[in-house]
Amino acid sequence: MLSSLHFGRLTVIGDLLLDRYVSGEVSRISPEAPVPVLLHTDRKAVAGGAANVAVNAAALGCLVHLVGLVGQDAAGDDLLAALGHWKGGETAAGGEVRLEGVVRTPEWQTITKTRVLSGRQQIVRIDEERTAPCLSPALQARLTTHVLESLVHSDALVISDYAKGTLADDILHRIITAARKRGLPVIVDPKRGDLSAYRGATLITPNRTELRRATGSTVLQNDEEISQAAAQASAAFGGAVLLTRSEEGMTLWRPSSGTARASTPLYHVQARKAEVYDVSGAGDTVLAALAGALAGGRPIEEAMRLAAVAAGIAVGHLGTASVSRRELEEALQEGRVSGADMDLSPADWVQAQRQVISWRQDGARIIFANGCFDVLHPGHVALIAEAARLGDRLIVGLNSDASVRRLKGPTRPVQDEEARARVIGALKGVDMVVLFDEDTPYRLIETLQPDILVKGADYQAGEVVGADIVSRHGGHVHLVPLREGHSTTAIVGKLVSERSGFSAGQPDPDDVVQPE
Repeated sequence: MLSSLHFGRLTVIGDLLLDRYVSGEVSRISPEAPVPVLLHTDRKAVAGGAANVAVNAAALGCLVHLVGLVGQDAAGDDLLAALGHWKGGETAAGGEVRLEGVVRTPEWQTITKTRVLSGRQQIVRIDEERTAPCLSPALQARLTTHVLESLVHSDALVISDYAKGTLADDILHRIITAARKRGLPVIVDPKRGDLSAYRGATLITPNRTELRRATGSTVLQNDEEISQAAAQASAAFGGAVLLTRSEEGMTLWRPSSGTARASTPLYHVQARKAEVYDVSGAGDTVLAALAGALAGGRPIEEAMRLAAVAAGIAVGHLGTASVSRRELEEALQEGRVSGADMDLSPADWVQAQRQVISWRQDGARIIFANGCFDVLHPGHVALIAEAARLGDRLIVGLNSDASVRRLKGPTRPVQDEEARARVIGALKGVDMVVLFDEDTPYRLIETLQPDILVKGADYQAGEVVGADIVSRHGGHVHLVPLREGHSTTAIVGKLVSERSGFSAGQPDPDDVVQPE
């Protein structure tokens, strides 16, 4: 589920930009010319372009190997200083940007974009860059070598191409080929019109303007037009196309059967409703969240939903800014409570174990409850609410369909494991749902090592499965007081009492009734 955030390791290569912001107040027009006079109050410099992708990924918890060029100039000093804040893994989410692959050279002018602001209004942007610089073979070789070395320690390759000259065709060919040989996904944010330079990439993330430029399309308003343009784009490089559509969200086109002209149905994700202050860098945020989630093993559909939420947060910031892991977690929690269409599928055991390790590094106390949760009733809700109050992170172990059938008989469960996971995962306070196939969650508890086990008070503490595991490292069992009144078995029996041949089964071990 999305709340069990795990992001993989990334190699990010592309055009490194410095974004400067000069802020002030405008209260009059110049007597010298019909232009506003800005009374300067503040200035700042932040990472932009591929550097902003790296910073956003680190803010979410990714380990990022950044590769690119910086000039031996004052702007280069400022860019490295901005990136230096993300070294050492000291961020709240534990992410880090490693700079061994950032090459300083007199052959390069640090690309700078200076935005002049009055309040939240951008007045003018000033760009400083060389037009289409040609990299020497030696520089190309250095960049390529840095990427190849970083891929050994990465789960995905991210290419942030602002078409400023860093990514020569030979570099692209060599690094994409190397990444795919290692089985790594390659995600590209393309600015150039010739998409064949990205041949072999897994996914590109153009906006409307970029897709129109690459395909010659004039409009991209309906599914048919998007499908035609995406198929044409895919024919040039061979992968999937994720079209970012601003306030309309994003749309995924995927080839099927290994051919670019045949495709699976389009998949749409709506944009998160948010007050828009500044779209600067929002595309970088989408790329970072999407790539980080894919690198962490998430399905593309789930990665898209996560990226859409992150983008909604980013546009609420003024200027180029990173979205923190905490902001994303809070937004996901708000979306779940409000009933937004988030993916609440269960985490696998490897993802769960990694997430628990990350939570522990943040000093979190881990709570564990388990059951079948076949037909959710008020007793279940009360149990979950009390469990959530006991610590910082709540994991719910959920019996798989096979496990429920062994315990309850062939007519159970009423709801399949995916539906049960979505329902229990949508409850406020639940941070992760994990399936287990055994009759008991003993092995899962042994894997996750929670601090507190929560169970109904119809058990004795010593009888609770996994009590010995938590007690060995100073944890304990918490029993929830019971009160007669609610039972899954009773509900099922009442619903099917008039149907012949149906057995409601034995009482559920998770038939916790409403606590006092």
